[in-house]
Amino acid sequence: MRILVVCLGNICRSPTAEAALREALRDAGLDGQVEVASAGTGDWHLGEPPDARMTRAAAAAGLTLEGTAAQITAEDFRRSDLILVMDRSNLRDVRALAPDEPSRSKVRLYRDFDPDADHDEVPDPYYGGEDGFHAVVDIARRTARGVVEHVRGLLTA
Repeated sequence: MRILVVCLGNICRSPTAEAALREALRDAGLDGQVEVASAGTGDWHLGEPPDARMTRAAAAAGLTLEGTAAQITAEDFRRSDLILVMDRSNLRDVRALAPDEPSRSKVRLYRDFDPDADHDEVPDPYYGGEDGFHAVVDIARRTARGVVEHVRGLLTA
């Protein structure tokens, strides 16, 4: 199984969700069965590492952000079983890129799996203060556990 997490530039929210998902999958003993990757809808940061502020906030919580920014491609729809986006703008943009209805049906909001969600979007911390980055780490981790429970059900079905 392959999960792709997507945000706008692939330097804050989606790399954090990717790291949180890997951690939650590892904790659940499913890391060998599920591949996780991340991408952005835009190309502004291609090849750049995760945002330094996001990296610091994640590290403070024990998460390591890896990789460099990539942009979602048509191939990602074929390769991915589940595409999780961070906000409604990403949802609209990614669904518009999908080549067909089965591909569109793979796209969901990440926070659909957040058991304590008070909102359906992961806020973009890019233009805000340090607290926003720490909030994204908390949301990403909590939601990752919900995603893993969903995935566990798919793998045993």
